[in-house]
Amino acid sequence: MLGYVTGGERGQADVLLAEAVAQLRAEGLTLAGVVQVNEEYDPARPCHMDLHILAGAEVIRISQNLGTLSKGCRLDPAGLEQAAGLVSQALEAGPDLLIINKFGKQEADGRGFRPLIGQALAAGIPVLTAVSAGNQAAFDRFAEGLGVALPCTNEAILAFCHSHIKDET
Repeated sequence: MLGYVTGGERGQADVLLAEAVAQLRAEGLTLAGVVQVNEEYDPARPCHMDLHILAGAEVIRISQNLGTLSKGCRLDPAGLEQAAGLVSQALEAGPDLLIINKFGKQEADGRGFRPLIGQALAAGIPVLTAVSAGNQAAFDRFAEGLGVALPCTNEAILAFCHSHIKDET
């Protein structure tokens, strides 16, 4: 019940997860979680990173502008925690599926959406996320063998979702 997308080009998993969300919503499923949409605004600067909250209309910016010479992490931890709080509220309604844009460094360190992934799994709610090669070892320790690796394709993502969402009819 814990699927994760691996591989693909930079940003490809974000696009595929957003496409899967559109398809699953069209099928009438109730979703909780976030998808990331990157806004390119200047080729010489990093993009803006926004999380779209699936159970509402909120969009939370999770990148911060550190200046042109900065080499540090651009993630805004406060924005990420705000998004996690909104997703936590949505989990209380018992959605069909939890989608988290990625199991990233914050989750590898025990923060971000990590507690919510565990909460959803304990409640029997399937979880879909993406994992980069750099966070794979931390994810494997967290998942303890429960993760199902999915190729970075729309077909694989939707097949996982359809096979793990409880049939309510």
